[in-house]
Amino acid sequence: MQTFSGLNLIRRAFGGHKGWQPQWRTPEPKAEYDVIIVGAGGHGLACAYYLAKEHGIHNVAVIERGWLGGGNTGRNTTIVRSNYLFDESAALYEHAVKLWEGLSADLNYNVMYSARGVLMLAHNHHDVQSFKRHVHSNRLNGVDNEWLSPEEVKAFCPPLNITSMRYPILGGALQRRGGTARHDAVAWGFARAADSRGVDIIQNCEVTGIRRGPSGAVEGVETSKGFIRAKKVGVSAAGHSSVVMAMAGVRMPLESYPLQALVSEPVKPAFPTVVMSNTIHAYISQSDKGEMVIGAGTDAYTSYSQRGALHVTTHTLDAICELVPQFRRLRMLRNWGGIVDVTPDRSPIIAKTPVPGLYVNCGWGTGGFKATPGSGHVFAHTIAKDEPHPINAPFTIERFRDGFLIDEAAAAAVAH
Repeated sequence: MQTFSGLNLIRRAFGGHKGWQPQWRTPEPKAEYDVIIVGAGGHGLACAYYLAKEHGIHNVAVIERGWLGGGNTGRNTTIVRSNYLFDESAALYEHAVKLWEGLSADLNYNVMYSARGVLMLAHNHHDVQSFKRHVHSNRLNGVDNEWLSPEEVKAFCPPLNITSMRYPILGGALQRRGGTARHDAVAWGFARAADSRGVDIIQNCEVTGIRRGPSGAVEGVETSKGFIRAKKVGVSAAGHSSVVMAMAGVRMPLESYPLQALVSEPVKPAFPTVVMSNTIHAYISQSDKGEMVIGAGTDAYTSYSQRGALHVTTHTLDAICELVPQFRRLRMLRNWGGIVDVTPDRSPIIAKTPVPGLYVNCGWGTGGFKATPGSGHVFAHTIAKDEPHPINAPFTIERFRDGFLIDEAAAAAVAH
């Protein structure tokens, strides 16, 4: 595998940047694999990488209906944090953050992880109580989080308007280790590293069925390129997870909603952190290209559309203009939507299914990107060992039957 370094870049520059190799192969599918992963987003690619690296399973195929990283991985707002309330969630997301911190070195690929801090604003008495509860809970779980007064909020993020708005800022919870990463670089880095370990990444190959044998166990997948045999199939298909799982006769407790985001024209560095506001529901950060990356809440209706309703984005921009008045004259360049899969308790499912050989990683709602390396790591363990990793053991399908819910409402670190 070709390596990336400053010295290598200089050498290639003198040669007109000739000789760079494709970062991953474009193979045709083999007749049989040990494991098939459905979905070449961040979670699926990470799972394949850790299957090869940690468990020595190299005969793996990642099958993608479209192009690598073209789903929710390429359609999110790139926020990384672990300040979730409940013990189970905090353990899962903190595991991911620890992997984020060394991911560029591990993959030999710059995923542009930037620990610029994630600041969650409080606008009323309930927010203050809720976020202070989060701070205490996080500290008990070894997760960094601290409470800031309004004046400290302003000092940490000077562009914020803390008083002259409909919902004045009463304080905020700050996770300094939180931040952002570059979404496409994450997908490319995992793809390149998985490919170098023998994993086949098969793009433009739609899964049309999951074949089960007489005993009920998985035998492989039907695709637009023919039947591919495998004794283990992991589904990591985000908003379409319920559709794929239905092919195996498994009904999932999921609903899929559009989730919208947009970016402004690029400007010079003006916004030093990630700011989230649950009360007025908007969040914002500045990308390395200078764009203001703005996220909205989920639309109110279920849909597989990637467009969403206009009033959702206009409401979000109204909130941003109140939070940061100096951005009122910024022009928006583009907006888009993803399809998020939401469980009843707003926490993911990373588990074996009742079908032998079938595993699923889904239900991340609005919180999938931040969990990418941690999710892939524990999902790979679950597939390889046919039993959950201790971190994802609580995130079963059966918890909805048994009542052991993990109620992280809308994956926004707000418990209802």
